[in-house]
Amino acid sequence: METIYLAKWETRFWAWLIDILLVGALHSGIAGSLSLPKVDLISLEGFGIRGVLMFAYWTFFEGYNGQSIGKMALNLKVTGRKGEKIDLPAAALESFGKAFLLPLDCLIGWLAMPGSKLRLFNRISTTIVIKTKCEEPEGVAYVKEKE
Repeated sequence: METIYLAKWETRFWAWLIDILLVGALHSGIAGSLSLPKVDLISLEGFGIRGVLMFAYWTFFEGYNGQSIGKMALNLKVTGRKGEKIDLPAAALESFGKAFLLPLDCLIGWLAMPGSKLRLFNRISTTIVIKTKCEEPEGVAYVKEKE
């Protein structure tokens, strides 16, 4: 039997924050360089644009490799319930909740499935977020010089 370690909520939050800041900075930079009109982040329009960008970002990265940049930085990965790779439709479903409905997604998961470490859309998409091992490749040994 394989042991899979579910990621802590705190670590998942930091990965989410890295992703939000990264995509927000890229969006602001691109919008500024193209002289696009400024969108108020608190407006419905700003919410929609950022939501669509986050949805596309998470769907692509998590559907392709199981990891967004925030998840890569913190050794997390989205997988199927048995630790298998997920496909794009599962990634899209899983990403929809966190891109557009995150507060409800989390609250329903926490209240309806306490202790499971699942958001509602993790449950619907049959995905989990796991802690990955950062291992050296086979046949390679790293030697660290003393400082």
